[in-house]
Amino acid sequence: GAMEAQLRDLRLQLERQCMQNKHLEIQNQELEKRLQEKEKHVKDLQTRFDELGFQGRASVDNEPQVPKSRTAAIAPEPLPEDWEPTEHKNHKTISSALSETSQIIKAIHQNDFLHRLNDDQIVMMLDCLLPAERSRGEVVIVEGCEGNTMYIVAAGELEVTQAGRHLRTLTSGDVFGELAILYNCKRTATVRAITDIRLWCIDRQTYRMIMTNKSKRKREQIMGFLKIARTLKDLSDAQLSKIIDSMEECKFQNNEVIVREGTEGNTFYIILKGEVQVTKMVNGQQKEIRIMGKGEHFGELALIREICRTATCTAVGPVTCISIDKEVFEETIPIKNIELPDDCEVFENIMLPERKRLGATLQLQDLIPVLYQEGRFHGEPVTLGVGGFGRVELVTSLELSKFFALKRVSKNHIVAKQQQEHVKMERRILQDIQCNFIVRFYAAFKDTRNIYLVLEFCSGGELWTKLREKGRFEEPVAIFCTACVVEAFAYLRVKGIVYRDLKPENLMLDMMGYVKLVDFGFAKELSRGEKTYSFCGTPEYLAPEIIKNEGHDIAADLWSLGVLVFELLAGSPPFTSSDPQRIYSKILDGILKFPHHMGEGARSLISKLCRLRPGQRLGNNKNGIKDIRNHRWFNNLNWQKLRACQLDAPTMCLIRKGPLYVNFDRIPPDNTQAEEEFSGWDDDF
Repeated sequence: GAMEAQLRDLRLQLERQCMQNKHLEIQNQELEKRLQEKEKHVKDLQTRFDELGFQGRASVDNEPQVPKSRTAAIAPEPLPEDWEPTEHKNHKTISSALSETSQIIKAIHQNDFLHRLNDDQIVMMLDCLLPAERSRGEVVIVEGCEGNTMYIVAAGELEVTQAGRHLRTLTSGDVFGELAILYNCKRTATVRAITDIRLWCIDRQTYRMIMTNKSKRKREQIMGFLKIARTLKDLSDAQLSKIIDSMEECKFQNNEVIVREGTEGNTFYIILKGEVQVTKMVNGQQKEIRIMGKGEHFGELALIREICRTATCTAVGPVTCISIDKEVFEETIPIKNIELPDDCEVFENIMLPERKRLGATLQLQDLIPVLYQEGRFHGEPVTLGVGGFGRVELVTSLELSKFFALKRVSKNHIVAKQQQEHVKMERRILQDIQCNFIVRFYAAFKDTRNIYLVLEFCSGGELWTKLREKGRFEEPVAIFCTACVVEAFAYLRVKGIVYRDLKPENLMLDMMGYVKLVDFGFAKELSRGEKTYSFCGTPEYLAPEIIKNEGHDIAADLWSLGVLVFELLAGSPPFTSSDPQRIYSKILDGILKFPHHMGEGARSLISKLCRLRPGQRLGNNKNGIKDIRNHRWFNNLNWQKLRACQLDAPTMCLIRKGPLYVNFDRIPPDNTQAEEEFSGWDDDF
């Protein structure tokens, strides 16, 4: 009886609980509804507010109402050609302080970013570190200033503050300011000595030279090793370079068997460090055949035919090898050893005649600014965009009754940021491009203050703006946008151009909703098999090999294509943080976390594009871009029709109707005139 009474009580409690939950749910729905109504109300007010072109308080009005963008892009810095790392005379200071050396090494190993350096790089870094001393109270780094030095604390204490707030205390072995050795950036905090301190410092030029020289030397060395492998002796340097891009480094412990006699082999190894013992089974006994050392290789026949291992190879002490598997090798180099050209014939010069005619007749003084017809900037020239390097304005030419985007860049600014060569490169590259998926270039002008590029006006606006409005794109929209970029990249690949700045901000929609690549400020021409070593791009989109200064090529664009697909579908990129340093660590770890709503096809494509080794990315092997087009995520897309611009673009639903500039953010005018600049770098521009 007691048991039943208890059960009855429990049941009553449960029912009461259920009733309460019901009530709460109903209240919740009510609140939700009221919230939605409130939001709608606020939106309506905002719209009316905007339509009135409301003149807010002056102080507010002078603030450019430009939306919060992501971390700023990083422009490539030229390295001096003849630079030699100065062998600093701190050998005796360091060797006399061996404990300090080990302390520095420990600091490097514990640092999120530096722990990825290998032993040789660490040794080179130790050689280039300079000692420095600061007295109590001295400021080492000032928030907001540009920096180019990284510090390791040898002794003493420092305080880190941000906007006057205490963040943390640094003591011996701590590293700070390390972002500055990657690229020119503003310091995010102030660091002050609390006691007298000793530091070790290294600046960006030195660090980049260490990394770049090291990477170049290592590539040349591996290239030399590959050339002695019989199987590979007929391959060109470009093909060998491709193989290096696909090879992985692997480490073995003392006595570890690397390959075993009689087993099926599918990997080829080159020894970078250590010794390997080769043995064969003779009359039931392992007999040593020989010992192999650095630069020697084994297992090469496994690359070209099914073969069992003819000997056992064992590590003698720790061994580092670089290896490639048969499947990867076959993907990289066709056995028949032919390079398939990537649909050159698709890109006939369709648009040459019109441009020649326009470019020839255009004059800078014929271009008239288009003015806002209403709103808070009524009567001011329409600005389509503002970048680190200038402004893009909407102009028209009465003769041609056509609209153009006029990109204006201050020459002083270009010189200050050492971008002369890049600006020339941008113009040269754009001039040579004939592709429906890349913004068209009509003419270039200059005066004493600015450089001007006259470009096609893409009236649909930036993809970035649309993505912000929508939050994230429906799959068909993302597929279409990505496909346009794939076509642009296929074209650039034939031309040997690496783009290096893919992101939604650099994709524009034309009036038909087709996506075009704009802004070639970071683009560069590379010959087959060649690498470039500058550090540039946008943090969230950087490929690992750029961050590691290993040299990069077109494969870096394939990585950023994977990041783009992710961002279009998820609304934010896969590797993100308010701290650029965290972004880099996440990129180098390469772990993708997909939102649950993301489809399986998209996940597969992104994973294949964002592989850490450039040689293993989809689109970077013998079939080239075709492999991307054939990926199942694009199953329902007709590439022929896309190329001929005969598809109805699903992006049309993103484009607003109205005045010419209705799809662009309103940007306040800038009436300041650039300084004059007479160094003559643009004589042939």
